[in-house]
Amino acid sequence: MTHTIQPNNPETTPAPDATDVPAAPAQTSPAPSSAIPAALKRRIPKYADLAPLMQFKKPEFSKEARLKRASTIWELRDIAKRRTPQAPFDYTDGAAEEEITLRRARQAFLDIEFRPGILRNVSAIDLSTGILGKPSRLPVGIAPTGFTRMMQSEGEYAGSQAAEAAGIPYTLSTMGTASIEDVAAAAPNGRNWFQLYLWTDRDRSLELIERAARAGNDTLMVTVDTAVAGARLRDVRNGMTIPPALTLKTVLDASYRPAWWFNFLTHEPLTFASLSRYTGTVADLINSMFDPTLTFEDLDWLRETWKGKLVVKGIQTVEDARRVVDHGADGIVLSNHGGRQLDRAPIPFHLLPEVKQAFTADNTDAAIMLDTGIMSGADIVAALALGADFTLIGRAYLYGLMAGGRAGVDRTLQILEKDMARTMALLGVSRISELTPDHVRLLGK
Repeated sequence: MTHTIQPNNPETTPAPDATDVPAAPAQTSPAPSSAIPAALKRRIPKYADLAPLMQFKKPEFSKEARLKRASTIWELRDIAKRRTPQAPFDYTDGAAEEEITLRRARQAFLDIEFRPGILRNVSAIDLSTGILGKPSRLPVGIAPTGFTRMMQSEGEYAGSQAAEAAGIPYTLSTMGTASIEDVAAAAPNGRNWFQLYLWTDRDRSLELIERAARAGNDTLMVTVDTAVAGARLRDVRNGMTIPPALTLKTVLDASYRPAWWFNFLTHEPLTFASLSRYTGTVADLINSMFDPTLTFEDLDWLRETWKGKLVVKGIQTVEDARRVVDHGADGIVLSNHGGRQLDRAPIPFHLLPEVKQAFTADNTDAAIMLDTGIMSGADIVAALALGADFTLIGRAYLYGLMAGGRAGVDRTLQILEKDMARTMALLGVSRISELTPDHVRLLGK
């Protein structure tokens, strides 16, 4: 059957019946006000409604409250800066020359992209790990720092006791302001390490090594990136001396930080792990401690002398990482001394994948540790994913110390632990061993 469609011709098409014309839509009027939901009608609030909302807290000015408000290491730094005189704060906060290395080290941790896995069971996060044959509750330890009681009067005692409580290693510096024996007594159940600057006078070095062994230190960390002192210009400008000098400038600075000066003046004068007393500039002291003649033969002597674990700190090339292991090191610390020695030095975080690849190829089990630039738990997780076995914090711990003594160091470790647990859960991993390079992408690489 064929259907023909005729064009619509107004002359031949009959007009539609009136009944066929659709009725115009009815005009609607606005909804009456009674249609507005009762919850949206304005009214004068009643006191009974306001009372539950008026939860005014009494201002808290205690140290505990101040530290609790800090949610990041940067916020602890802000507190530390307000409470510490400029010279000791800048000694901690600063670096060498134009401080390019330090900025690059911190930027390196920012220039990454995490690559999370989903639909994993992360209800329980385990941050424990092993380092140099013993367990650590967290994959981070406290690095050696000099003149620590100058930053805050509790100094090394606060650091070692906080580390003991957290179940992590603590490293006392040769230039620390507490003796090897006193630190061991302050944290008798802690895992204490000792950092050594090898002097030209090997007898004095040997004496320190023997003291460290008798005090129960199981690891010796020798620092090798200090042939001479770096140009730490903040210290030069501040006229930094040991002990701090009471000049007109420091007295004026003290007026804004009375608690620091009260603590400094009412506690035992600064003593050192390796010196009974010292008076002079920081640069002079450093140059008297460092040995510019240090070679790999000295490392061989140290390996023969020290019977515990031996770690070499200050590794900045793959070749040197391999060589120190060949000379008996049980572990290395990829470090540029926190940017405090050679400005524009290699960045440990950038060097890490190459060293890990080299150690894997060599089938060595030497531990790879890393410091410099770490300011969050996410930084630590990124380092572990790229091949580090362990990390060390220096400035991050000192910011907490200056912000609140032992309680401030505890707060530093709490912040880092919370950061690490959250980051790992969001990455979809529940144990350190599950982290791999696939979890991190270096932007721009």
